[in-house]
Amino acid sequence: MNAARLRIFAVAVFASALATVPVGAQEEHHHTHGDGDQFGAVNFPASCRADALPAFTRAVAQLHSFGYGESRLSFQEVLRADPDCAMAYWGIAMTYYHPVWAPPGGEDLAAGRAAAAKAAALGGKTEREAAFIAAVGAFYRDSEKAPHGTRAQAYSRAMEDAARRFPEDHEAAIFYALSLLGTAPPLDTTYANQKKAAAILNAILPLEPEHPGIAHYMIHSFDYPALASEALPAARAYSKIAPSSPHALHMPSHIFTRLGLWTESIDSNLASAESGRQLIAKRHPGSVSFDTLHALDYLEYAYLQIGDESNARKVLGETREARRFDEPGFQAGYAIVAVPARWTLERRDWKGAAALGPSEAALPWDRFAYAPAITEFARVLGAARSGRPDDARAPLAKLTEIQASLAKNPVPGPYDWAAQVESMRLAAASWLAFAEGRKDEALALARSAAELDEKAGKHPVTPGSILPPRELLGDMLLEMGRAEEALAAYEASLQDAPGRFNSLYGAGRAAEAAGRRDVAARMYGALLEQCVSGSQRAELAQARKYVAATAAL
Repeated sequence: MNAARLRIFAVAVFASALATVPVGAQEEHHHTHGDGDQFGAVNFPASCRADALPAFTRAVAQLHSFGYGESRLSFQEVLRADPDCAMAYWGIAMTYYHPVWAPPGGEDLAAGRAAAAKAAALGGKTEREAAFIAAVGAFYRDSEKAPHGTRAQAYSRAMEDAARRFPEDHEAAIFYALSLLGTAPPLDTTYANQKKAAAILNAILPLEPEHPGIAHYMIHSFDYPALASEALPAARAYSKIAPSSPHALHMPSHIFTRLGLWTESIDSNLASAESGRQLIAKRHPGSVSFDTLHALDYLEYAYLQIGDESNARKVLGETREARRFDEPGFQAGYAIVAVPARWTLERRDWKGAAALGPSEAALPWDRFAYAPAITEFARVLGAARSGRPDDARAPLAKLTEIQASLAKNPVPGPYDWAAQVESMRLAAASWLAFAEGRKDEALALARSAAELDEKAGKHPVTPGSILPPRELLGDMLLEMGRAEEALAAYEASLQDAPGRFNSLYGAGRAAEAAGRRDVAARMYGALLEQCVSGSQRAELAQARKYVAATAAL
């Protein structure tokens, strides 16, 4: 099936499959997990005691929504009822392996390895269970020395074999599809693994329309600018399938953000952030949920695109207050540095950006050094664009150091963080060159940054670039008086990131300068339409004035 037909099929099947599930049937499936929790419907047979099976089913459903901590607790509940349930240890081992997130660190890796060994020692009571246990064992085998990528590929091959040997087993196929997403080559713009995963999920969808993993992994499969619209039915379905999962409430916003659907993104992340707060209040009082912080990054991004500085400021405040965390994950670290950078850079507060300092949060920053790179990027840009190029040199040197370290010691997983940080370094260096009057060099650096950023794409942890290099190229061209070229750059930026405030405004200014009155009115009009009433952004006043003058002609 070619890519176009695959995407059409995905939309049609998802919409029709969900429409045919009676409301009563949905409620019956959801409530089988007990305690009123709703994580979706899964069918994963296990050779455990009958009284342990409800907790096992709930644990697998939580696993499919990346609720790793909660899933682990549920699998431990299974073991309290049935200490000899090998599949519960399989599940615990799976909670430490995060295929599309950051690889497990030392302690998590050791805990997962121990659980996988316990599962193997107890042994699966069926050939199917033995296959699942062998697959997770393949991931943890030689984990003290074998690279993460090698072990992830071994797991994927083992799940492929399980799916082939047990063709009627939907769980084997769904976990195999996820493994394809977790081993996708970082810079493969043909999205071969993603399309293969989507084809597998599409085949099962009509049979299991309420399965949380299908909707979830469909979103990940299509979380790219060229494909995002095809995942809209899955995005709008997922939060209804698993409303008790903070991640399921958040995940639709990946697609909403890709499509510039800011109100839907905000609603999604408000619900996710609150769900994370409620969960943390029960499990880790006084801490902050990484789910909440992840949602806050997306909220900050969305609020700034609609000119809602009041709510964006509240998000900034909540993020800055975070000190204790349920899990010191990379989502937390990324959000903590991204939100202040977005707050300053999106509002063109260059002095504020230059003044940003390192986070005081007690997190293992060495495990995700790409996150602090954001602060250095903001500092360079802020200093260069506020007329203080000398102050940009130190943070640019730090940014260069971080990138060199990432290039030498790549972060394992299906994303090239070294390339992403290099695009930030090039963009930052371009503005320092521009501030020092080296215009030709600045443009060359800016173009290289844009090209590399588009090749690397975005990691699922982030709603988008801190500032898109293609948009920054447009800013530079506009300042140089090259309005037509600037307009082209802004329009290209809007292709990848529809509805960005600064790209719309920049395109309006560039079109106005180029005498393209109809384009300027369209860009300004789109900006005004998406922004909240009462926004105090000065850019909106100019847009209103231009649109009104054009309408009067």
